[in-house]
Amino acid sequence: MATTTASEKPQRSARAQAFADFCKRFARNKGAVVGLVILLAVVLLALIAPLLYPASPWQMVQRPFLPPMATEGFWFGTDTLGRDIGAGLAYGARISLIVGIVSTVVALTIGVTIGALAGYYGGYLDDALMRFTEFFQTIPNFALAIVLVAIFQPSTTSVIIAIGIVSWPPVARLVRGEFLSLRSREFVQASIVLGQSNGHIITRQILPNTLSPVIVMASLMIAQAILLESSLSFLGLGDPNTMSWGYMIGAARTVIRQAWWMSFFPGVAILLTVLALNLVGEGLNDALNPRLARKGR
Repeated sequence: MATTTASEKPQRSARAQAFADFCKRFARNKGAVVGLVILLAVVLLALIAPLLYPASPWQMVQRPFLPPMATEGFWFGTDTLGRDIGAGLAYGARISLIVGIVSTVVALTIGVTIGALAGYYGGYLDDALMRFTEFFQTIPNFALAIVLVAIFQPSTTSVIIAIGIVSWPPVARLVRGEFLSLRSREFVQASIVLGQSNGHIITRQILPNTLSPVIVMASLMIAQAILLESSLSFLGLGDPNTMSWGYMIGAARTVIRQAWWMSFFPGVAILLTVLALNLVGEGLNDALNPRLARKGR
């Protein structure tokens, strides 16, 4: 059996203490706590959607244009085809979270890689990668996403790829700036003197010290990705086989005066989710950068 060495115990206790301090700093931001509760509620709704609504959200279950709370079990009413708005909200949460998280991972992978290489090596490689990044930044994100989805054909995969491609430039610039400030530090120079490889220095020495701002940016990127996905679905460029909040709002725009609830509830769902992610991002920023938080106050 593996035994814990004497040196590992202080490291574990230090990590536990650091995590406890992080949680305390995060909890001081009441808005961030509220945002986390809302976000957890959305995640829970997405997870238990099949239990709450076993039938497909595309299935007709009642008469069309049923107002909210008019019939027991249909608290959010029905749409133009008699589909349950509540089922659409629950299953739409799954699509929004999946697209938001996966597209952010794609953007982080591209942005961190380009930013790390540019910031660490500098010189001509830095210039070339930053000109490449600036090229993407000159094109409006939404317009480029529309073009990419139209080229790949509307689907969940194409939406994720499109959002990931348009979202990585800010990450690359952020990581590049962090690498430029850290590559001349003593611990990096010591690693070079010890003969460690560039890959080891980048991934084991510098990159872990850049994670705090990247994590904060990632929470905001998920919110932006959800807005982009909703906008694409609103225009009919989302996956036609999956229910999403943007699709529900787009389908309701022609009957907004007759059935206000069809667009109201999905709109509130998007608003609360994006607001919760922004509040959580602010709380993460305060918890990961306590000195900046004190200066701000």
